[in-house]
Amino acid sequence: MVKPLPLSSATQPAPEWRISDTPVPYEVALREMEERVAAIAEGRAPELVWLLEHPPLYTAGTSADEADLIDPERFPVYRAGRGGQYTYHGPGQRVAYVMLDLKRRKPDVRAFVQDLEAWLIATLAEFNVKGELREDRVGVWVRRPEKGFTAEDKIAAIGVRIRKWVTFHGVSLNVDPDLDHFTGIVPCGISQHGVTSLTDLGITASMADVDIALKRNFRRIFGPQEGD
Repeated sequence: MVKPLPLSSATQPAPEWRISDTPVPYEVALREMEERVAAIAEGRAPELVWLLEHPPLYTAGTSADEADLIDPERFPVYRAGRGGQYTYHGPGQRVAYVMLDLKRRKPDVRAFVQDLEAWLIATLAEFNVKGELREDRVGVWVRRPEKGFTAEDKIAAIGVRIRKWVTFHGVSLNVDPDLDHFTGIVPCGISQHGVTSLTDLGITASMADVDIALKRNFRRIFGPQEGD
């Protein structure tokens, strides 16, 4: 069951919702997130959910193993400062940077990550995709029986950072990226399973379709947002 955080819109302004129409350079996104997180923590700006795409690149989380960077010359590599290992970002992948003040919501990091997982799973369900969690693996997974009895592919990743109880970084959902781009790394340190996307699963969905589903399910889980 999808449960919203225990916060009414009357106790806190709704988060701003921003969608970037062109790919955002990673260093620009990092700088803007840093500035916004500081402003949120100081009460100078509302919370923000930022949907965007990046040019092709790899990011290294705080647990990244250099051995998992298979092709370091293929795309730029950035130290992200978020939790997790190596991941890929690029066109066709919807990245959602979520900047929420947990101190004014629910100061529980585990609950926040669980809500991000529920958000992704509920969004995928709108496209008739059953996203699943695994205790020994991060992210959201889909079963691929056509590849074998135990075959599973990752369709969405999660990597967050918390500063002064304000969240940043967030999630990425594979809509229609070039899946070959993931072969330059061991995604999230997991080599036993593959990577998939909505398109790879035979689902035709535009980025706008996915954004609508993300916004609708964000409201169900995290509460109202700007414009509600």
